[in-house]
Parts: sequence; structure tokens; C-alpha cells
Amino acid sequence: MFMGKANGRSEAEKSTLDLEHELPAASGDGDESVAAAPSGEASGPESELQKLKAERDSLLDRLSRAQAEFENARRRASKEQQDFRDYATADTVKSLLPVIDSFDRALKVKSATGDFRSGVELIYKQLQDALTKLGVQPIAAKGEPFDPHVHEAIEMVETTDAADHEVLEELQRGYKLKDRLLRPAMVKVAKNP
Repeated sequence: MFMGKANGRSEAEKSTLDLEHELPAASGDGDESVAAAPSGEASGPESELQKLKAERDSLLDRLSRAQAEFENARRRASKEQQDFRDYATADTVKSLLPVIDSFDRALKVKSATGDFRSGVELIYKQLQDALTKLGVQPIAAKGEPFDPHVHEAIEMVETTDAADHEVLEELQRGYKLKDRLLRPAMVKVAKNP
């Protein structure tokens, strides 16, 4: 009993420790298994140290992965917030586009008096400037090659006066908010016979 307590462990604790780290029994006579026992006891603390080091490495790896995952989630959330701020005005701007269209049509009419026309032009310019500050840009259409990503073809016109698939006329201007399409431009497109 005194020997079992020499290392501060009871016989029961020592036997459980030995069972965890015990080498497999050798085949053959009993002398080999007796000879293997002392070497198993000598490598017990080393084996336990290796086990603890492996566990520590595993926990450090899990910690670094968790930190990386947290950092990625933080970046993703930050990007989503920035995208939301950038495009939160999209619905408001879309509701203003018909007003701009009405200004375009009003300015095409030549019958308005000089003062009235200059007032309308001034309001139109102010509205365009405000939308430009928000990041709204008109889409170039007339004379450009047809691009289905930003143009909506309303009519195909057979002609030899323009290149094939060139935009002949812009029926309604299209707009982008930064790099997001708000509304495609409605256009007539040339088709060579």
C-alpha cells in the first residue's frame, strides 16, 4: 500500500493509468510480458506528454479556425451593411425615374415660353445633379452596340444605314445606381437584311 502512494496516486488510479497506456500483450511465454511492463511504465509519462501536446495542438488549431471563421463572418457582415447603405436608395430613385422621363418629354416640346422653359430646365438640371451625387448614371444607348444586359429591345428595324445590332433610337433612358441596373434602356435596334 505504501508503494502505491509514493507518487501521490492510489493503486486504483495507477491501474487505470496503466490500462490506458498499457502495451498490448505479447504472444508467447509470460516472461516477455513481464519484461515489457517496466518499459511501458517508463514511457507512460512520455506517452501522456505526447497525448497532452497533441490535444493542445488540436485545441490551438480549433481556436485558430474559430478565429478565422469569426473574422470572415465579421467581414461578410460589414460588406452586407455597406451594400445595404449603397443600394438603400435604389427604390427611391426608381420612383423618381418617371419624373425624369416627364421632364425629358416636357423639354422636347418647343412651344413653351422662354422663362417657363428655362425654369423647367433649371429644375431638371438640379434633379439630375442630385441623382448624380447619389451615384445614378444614365446608360448610353444611341449609336452603341446592343447589350442585352443594359438595353431592352422594343423594335428591330431593317436598315443598311447602321451596323447590325446597333441602337438606332432610345425610346426611354435606362439608369444604373453605381454598378447595379435600375432600369434598362428601351431602344430600337438595327437589323441588316
